[in-house]
Amino acid sequence: MDELDLLKKDWNQSSNSHKVSARSIYAMLHKKSSSIVKTLFYISIAELVFWILINVLPTFFSKSYNEQLDLVFTNKTVLTLINVFTYAIILLFIYLLFKAHKAISVTDNAKKLMQSILKTRKIIKYYVLYNLIVLFISVIIGLYFGIEHSPEVSDKLTNASSSEILVFYGICVIMVVFFTLCFWLFYKLLYGLLLKRLNQNYRELKKLEV
Repeated sequence: MDELDLLKKDWNQSSNSHKVSARSIYAMLHKKSSSIVKTLFYISIAELVFWILINVLPTFFSKSYNEQLDLVFTNKTVLTLINVFTYAIILLFIYLLFKAHKAISVTDNAKKLMQSILKTRKIIKYYVLYNLIVLFISVIIGLYFGIEHSPEVSDKLTNASSSEILVFYGICVIMVVFFTLCFWLFYKLLYGLLLKRLNQNYRELKKLEV
């Protein structure tokens, strides 16, 4: 049983110390919530560095990677704009998490703390949803341009029967779904556990408000 559980037990059992225990529980929840959002902030920075490395390093060390990019993105300006937009969204997310952490750190009001937790939950959910949508669209576009600009694949599809074409596009759909699910699980593990703890803190604060 941790310190928070002991405080909650004392708050339930002793009516004379409700106010003292409630303040102690609030202080503990405040500290834990601030720590969780701070961790989310650091994770988001690590994620930004990870995606930069994933995108930048292969361009210097992999000739085949650059050739694939040339096939998919014949216009380099489009690729640059996509990367700039993607990183801008991640930086915006980092900024919003930083603001959420600051808001939680300075608040001394249970209601405001609850509002900050709700806001943080929304930020995380919208960010994960955005990334999944972008991934889904990117995989589809990548497959489309990969097929269109690959002579071997185009020739095989031209000479393929209707059943073979159906199987081919069925495999493409499975690939899109598979990659999307993998990233969903990645974000579920990355942010889901911390978000769950943040939700628990919110529920505990709500009890104190009753």
